[in-house]
Amino acid sequence: MFEIRDLSKSFRLHHQGGIEIPVMKNVGFSVSRGECVALTGPSGVGKSTVLRLLYGNYLLQAGQITIGDLDLGKANSRDILAMRHHQLGYVSQFLRVLPRISTLQVVTEPMRNAGIPNAPAERRAKDLLEQLRIPPALWGISPLTFSGGEQQRVNIARGMGPQYPALLLDEPTASLDQQNRATVLELIREAKTNGAAIIGIFHDAAAREAVCDREIDVGAFRPSVSACTVNEHQ
Repeated sequence: MFEIRDLSKSFRLHHQGGIEIPVMKNVGFSVSRGECVALTGPSGVGKSTVLRLLYGNYLLQAGQITIGDLDLGKANSRDILAMRHHQLGYVSQFLRVLPRISTLQVVTEPMRNAGIPNAPAERRAKDLLEQLRIPPALWGISPLTFSGGEQQRVNIARGMGPQYPALLLDEPTASLDQQNRATVLELIREAKTNGAAIIGIFHDAAAREAVCDREIDVGAFRPSVSACTVNEHQ
């Protein structure tokens, strides 16, 4: 489902004399359907950068990313939007939604974008919110008023709703108590059973061991900091 070959990424600091900072070089791995792979390594090695490249938030500089039948390097903005609606879900660490939109609407929106009719989308949203212990009294108000842990659970429900064939998870169990953490891990297992290919960042070692089939050490692809260059034309 995921095929990553010779992926490299650097950032140019235009306000710092055009210094170019390499983040990763020649990253390569694949993830099959029904498999969960953890990206590991200390903070700053580029784990979240890999997820953002896969989701199309960062432009591909070098290498190849194929998700299903889509070559991300050749995709236009319409292709990427269609991929996000139908093929690839992303659960980030932070809930980013419009204010004054109810929690139920926030969770059903990705399912409606995926073409799921309103009635079954709402049923699944309610089921997920119940599993994740968001009280029904809160479903009609904006999740931006919630605590961090409640927002994270809404984010999980939103990302898991459409049952995408591929998922990106950035610290899905962060900010959660033990009971809700166990529920999220069960939802990840359920997604794997349904054939989803999953790439995730799990700083919680126990959570990683509970759901991941193998690990990719992103730090192994970290270039030397001495490789920084300055653009002479800046």
